Amino acid sequence: MRIVPLITALTITGSLYLLVMEREALLAFASTATAEDTPGDAAAVTADATGTEAPPRVAVVAQRTTASEVENTVLLRGRTEAARQVEIRAETGGLIASTPLRRGSHVTAGDPLCVLSPGTRQAALAEAEARLAEAEINFNAAQRLSEGGFASQTRAASARATLQGAQAGVEAATQELNRLTMVAPFDGLLETDTAELGALLQPGGLCATLIQLDPMKLVGFVPETQVDRIEIGTTAGARLSGGRDVLGRVSFLSRSADPATRTFRVEVTVPNADMSIRDGQSADMMISATGDMAHLIPGSALTLNNEGQLGLRLLDDDDIVTFTTVQVIRDTANGVWVGGLPDEATVIVLGQEYVSEGVQVDVTYRGNDAAEGLGQ
Repeated sequence: MRIVPLITALTITGSLYLLVMEREALLAFASTATAEDTPGDAAAVTADATGTEAPPRVAVVAQRTTASEVENTVLLRGRTEAARQVEIRAETGGLIASTPLRRGSHVTAGDPLCVLSPGTRQAALAEAEARLAEAEINFNAAQRLSEGGFASQTRAASARATLQGAQAGVEAATQELNRLTMVAPFDGLLETDTAELGALLQPGGLCATLIQLDPMKLVGFVPETQVDRIEIGTTAGARLSGGRDVLGRVSFLSRSADPATRTFRVEVTVPNADMSIRDGQSADMMISATGDMAHLIPGSALTLNNEGQLGLRLLDDDDIVTFTTVQVIRDTANGVWVGGLPDEATVIVLGQEYVSEGVQVDVTYRGNDAAEGLGQ
């Protein structure tokens, strides 16, 4: 009973010795035996070993493409902003004597918004005018006496100063009366009610807030890497938060960056005759930028290299695969516009995931339309 385990151990030891120490001799013996049994297969193996027959190439589909100029856009997240907005405040104090206008009312330039009670200001004006009349009489008398030699020039100069002071008093009293009526500086809509009848308005107190919504401004902030691509007067559009699309032109581009975000303010002016665009709405802005030379290729042709870079696998004149990184400019329904390729290129659109750089492939060419259909 003890001899069976011993025989098993010896057999295993001998097998391991042959596999490890005599591996080459064992393989040669096996090859010879196989060649004797199947002479045709042995010839094929020998042909592969000697290199007389090349391995089969991977078949791919490629597309020849030529660069063309494509209009580019800068995408921003912005908001709407009233073209003009002002808080109308009192220059003097007093009780409101006018009926208030309600928010949302449309006013034109020069319309009275808030009127203060005059109080004693009319009497102050009458007093100033009386002092002016007295000063004029005294000045005329002093002037005649001075010319006749009966009064000194000092008295005439004093009378002149008194006259000028009286004139200034009349002007000040007149201006004080004019400040009682606060008018709209431009056409617009009242964003707040005007001050209520009987309310006491102190100097600097708020009468109303007036905004102008036609035209409307779209305000966004462009990063410093893209600011040079935008020019004043270029076409721009936006999609508002409610889904409405509007079109306008760039009217302002800041020359100074925001110190916190390093972005530049850009404004787009759009018409708003019906006042349907509101102040403060969110907007996705699209601004036309300088066109770039790009290639239209199927989106499925894009791939990654070993470093994780996005690009395309191209073919040279000998059908050898190369890899080139690209930049996606725009995604469309017909394919992807990419930059970074030479003016003319041969792009692998099918099979690019099964080849690597430096290998030679069998190529089937397709037209642009067929390739675009593959990308969709």
